[in-house]
Amino acid sequence: MANRQLIAGVDSSTQSVKVVIRDANTGELVRQGRASHPDGTEVEPKHWLHGLNTAITEAGGIADVEAISIAGQQHGMVALDSEGDVIRPALLWNDTRSAQEADDLNHEVGGDAEMARKVGSKLVASFTASKLRWMADHEPENAAKVASVALPHDWLSWQMQGGKNFDTLFTDRSDASGTGYFDPSTSHYREDIIRLALRHDQELSLPQIIGPAQFGGTTQSGIPIAAGAGDNAGAALGLQAQPGDVIVSLGTSGTAFAVSETPTHDASGAVAGFADATGRYLPLVCTLNAARILDAACRILGKTHDEIGQLALAAKPGANGLTLLPYFEGERTPNRPTATGVFAGMNLNNSNPEDIARAMVEGMLAGLADAVDSLVALGVGVNRILLIGGAAKNPAVPVIASALFGREVLVPPAGEYVADGAAKQAAWALLGNMPTWDLGEVTHHNSVATPDVMAKYKELKNNTQAWS
Repeated sequence: MANRQLIAGVDSSTQSVKVVIRDANTGELVRQGRASHPDGTEVEPKHWLHGLNTAITEAGGIADVEAISIAGQQHGMVALDSEGDVIRPALLWNDTRSAQEADDLNHEVGGDAEMARKVGSKLVASFTASKLRWMADHEPENAAKVASVALPHDWLSWQMQGGKNFDTLFTDRSDASGTGYFDPSTSHYREDIIRLALRHDQELSLPQIIGPAQFGGTTQSGIPIAAGAGDNAGAALGLQAQPGDVIVSLGTSGTAFAVSETPTHDASGAVAGFADATGRYLPLVCTLNAARILDAACRILGKTHDEIGQLALAAKPGANGLTLLPYFEGERTPNRPTATGVFAGMNLNNSNPEDIARAMVEGMLAGLADAVDSLVALGVGVNRILLIGGAAKNPAVPVIASALFGREVLVPPAGEYVADGAAKQAAWALLGNMPTWDLGEVTHHNSVATPDVMAKYKELKNNTQAWS
């Protein structure tokens, strides 16, 4: 084992940070660490750095690592002044206060279709540009100080280099494509849009875009740092996804995304036209409400996650007419930031733990089934659906997902695929070619399709009076 080359991959997510140390050639997991992040939709970035250092220590340190790469939650606005200091707490992707500002920017650029043409996506509250406009309108003294804007993953990569010189601030296409001021088709910033968002024309030092197999700098101890990625692009890389693969990820948010050879431009706002971590594209649909719906089911019914799954499987598809619209935290897709959740069709017959559990699982997944349909409508090919994320471990989720999607669902072994994708980036840059690692045994689920359940969900979704 003397010639083993170790690399580190990091996933700095909303709720926690994970570090994996792997063999660059084989992908063998050598050791790992984890630390929690604070709750909330705005966070002082210093907590991410503290968490990263804690997770690295728990993983046994990185002194023997030959390369590292950091993936992280997309969109988070880290506004920096001319000294490189953080101006205000970072607004995260799930902070919906900038919904009106997103609409304003879309209008000012020339409409939803024009914004989608310029940056691949219609802006919604989650995008960094929307948050910058919110700051300009509500905290103009802070907006006037902005000299640079970083995202969580590139801010951490910068901090590992010392975090003062903007010349060493770098990012990649995948994360930049979630800002709302970057065009993934040309791989260039739209500085006209960020200046419009901030309402000022002063020069900005935006992170340099580096290639997917490049190093962007070195840690203060001399370890090369690879490009990094947005979390969903990192997951696609960790899963070794190819065109035709659609990944449905069930974490704090729910996402459905596909590797594509061509960019997408969806004026409706349902599909975000992101870039992936390989030089291709990653059309993506995001919902705000995913695994936390199952957490709510556990609280409501006083059961564990596994018990919720067993209850759901004991009920009939459609939960005897009980339907959940799961807008517990508002919603991003469809863009309904102020909506609330709705149970519809409740009666004495379905007021029981089994049907309530079934309706909550179906409600969570129905939005993702809608997401897959939106990808297909834009011409994205679907050969396989891969289901990942913490909620994918629930015994009912893969079974019900297959029924709602009307397709076979594949579940890879549980793993830290975002961190693994970052590790693969580090290995790619270190070795000069992307290695292929064994993911382990994939389980297959092929349930009878339940289009009637989706029809009732869509009827409720389209009933404005129900959720407004």
